[in-house]
Amino acid sequence: MILCKKFKELTIEELYEILKLRSEVFVVEQKCIYNDIDEKDLTSSHLMLKENGKIKAYLRVLQPGISYDNASLGRVLVAIDSRGKGYAKIIVKKGIEYILNNFNTTKITIGAQEYLKKFYSELGFEPVSEVYLEDGIPHLDMTYKK
Repeated sequence: MILCKKFKELTIEELYEILKLRSEVFVVEQKCIYNDIDEKDLTSSHLMLKENGKIKAYLRVLQPGISYDNASLGRVLVAIDSRGKGYAKIIVKKGIEYILNNFNTTKITIGAQEYLKKFYSELGFEPVSEVYLEDGIPHLDMTYKK
């Protein structure tokens, strides 16, 4: 089941689970020290793929002008115990669909980790920047155009 909620619609338990998963994946697994709580969550929509009541995949949708001039997807993750099931592709496709249906835009820009370039390319994103370091991890900006 995929749910989409604005920040104020999240239950305390959902918010806790989201922050826990983001910390497990981005801080612990990827050994990246950064400020995850960046206030962008407050204006984002939060897509969650749930299985048996637990969040197995997640991303946040950012309106144009928050991270980029275009709308954006961020904090894309799949729980460690749920990888290899196609959940990343499902949640990103839903994020694209959400933006195209809810924002007056046909462009989506993301800051993708370089190792995911092929994954995002298969979903229609094209590189629009050179590789750069963000929090010690190689990234590149990629844009989807409908």
